Amino acid sequence: MATAGEVKKRIRSVKNISQITRALEAVSASRVRKAQARVLASRAFAEKAWEILLNVQSTSTKGVPLHPLLTARAEIKEVMIVLITSDRGLAGAFNSNIIRVAQRFAHRIGKPVRWVTIGKKGRDSLIRSGANVVAEFSTFGSDPTVADIAPAARLAIDEFLSGSVDDVFIAYTDFVNTLTQRPVVLSWLPLLPFSTEDSILKESLKDIPTVSASSSDYEYEPDPAAILDEIVPRFTELQLYQALLESQASEHSARMVAMRNASDNATQLIGDLTLIYNKARQAAITAEILDIVGGAEALQSSIESLADEIMTAGAPAISTNGHK
Repeated sequence: MATAGEVKKRIRSVKNISQITRALEAVSASRVRKAQARVLASRAFAEKAWEILLNVQSTSTKGVPLHPLLTARAEIKEVMIVLITSDRGLAGAFNSNIIRVAQRFAHRIGKPVRWVTIGKKGRDSLIRSGANVVAEFSTFGSDPTVADIAPAARLAIDEFLSGSVDDVFIAYTDFVNTLTQRPVVLSWLPLLPFSTEDSILKESLKDIPTVSASSSDYEYEPDPAAILDEIVPRFTELQLYQALLESQASEHSARMVAMRNASDNATQLIGDLTLIYNKARQAAITAEILDIVGGAEALQSSIESLADEIMTAGAPAISTNGHK
């Protein structure tokens, strides 16, 4: 059994850790409100923009693609996955969940995969596993803009247009609410629904907007090529930006919940250690009392033994004097 001093040191260390977790919980709680406000403010626009692109492509005349980013490849030779994680840990299973889903998706798709990572945790994990990481981006801060993710979007677009990759996916954590975050894979390029018969792949894929059943054509001014050359790349960047916002809101929510659980566990552990400390201290006090009592009894026994010896040694002399 640990001594009272050792238990006291453990209590002190757990209290120090509890202070850190409570501070991190407070920071995440303040950030999660801002992150939720950003993601909810832009989600409707991003989903509507995606729906419009799907509808534009579905209503193109004679099935002719209106833009290279809206053109599916006849044969898929190589794919790219943009993995979005956090730069820091202490967020529970947030990073491990999306990394596991992305790696399982890459394995099930059965094609060579090029990885682009946004966030240090995903980069480090993929490099340790020997994955083909062609680029990494990190330190976007707590308030990223579309300009911040433009280099990552430009890289993916260029790789797709050059034919180096035939499909591009975004693996990120979709924000549902403070307690629920869902790791998903979004079919990004081409800006068309991704169809597969693999049930495991379907489970990981994000639901796509409903394509309009209307047969009416869109009217463009001045012409379709000029309009789509301008808006399609912007809408493409918007999808990546929205995924980043979803991931950040999920990260702060996961970290807040994880730190709250850690603080609660620390409080419970402190209570358990305090009970152990009190028992150890009581045992030490009892042992000291027993030592004192034992010492007193031993001393009393010694005194009584010495007294008996003195009385025994002095008894004959008294008896002789009485005889005289």
